[in-house]
Amino acid sequence: MKVEAYILMGTNMGDRVAHLDTACKTIGERCGTIVKISKLYESEPWGFDAEKWFINQVICIETYLTAELLLKKLLEIELIMGRVRTTIHNGYSSRPIDLDILYYGDEVINQTELIIPHPRLPLRRFALIPLCEVAPDMIHPVFKINNTKLLELCKDNSTVKLYKTES
Repeated sequence: MKVEAYILMGTNMGDRVAHLDTACKTIGERCGTIVKISKLYESEPWGFDAEKWFINQVICIETYLTAELLLKKLLEIELIMGRVRTTIHNGYSSRPIDLDILYYGDEVINQTELIIPHPRLPLRRFALIPLCEVAPDMIHPVFKINNTKLLELCKDNSTVKLYKTES
């Protein structure tokens, strides 16, 4: 069965825009058809200090993969792109790419390795702002409110701004 999955992509190392382009292309090749894509947003690091700010983007894919297999493929893409996981700063660190499943249809999954909807989504403006661009009226399957309302209720006051690409 085909499902719409929303994926948050983020990077703060190297050529950030190129990393997002590569991740997007690879997700499209390995995971499903990209049907929506947000603009790029720049945000200050969340949970740790870093020299470079993050660029974030949300994509929506239509996929036939299970949520577990989608996670496995996203972790493989991160690894191929040079992501190294760490335990310092509660696992937060600079990275060439970070791929998080925000939603998998309207499913609620609570497993050791996979929690959907993403448990920290309501706490993060850098995820909610691009998500609201592509799915403002989508209802969070646990809180039963739409993404726009989640953003209004978000207590995170970190800076998130539209990223200006050089042309």
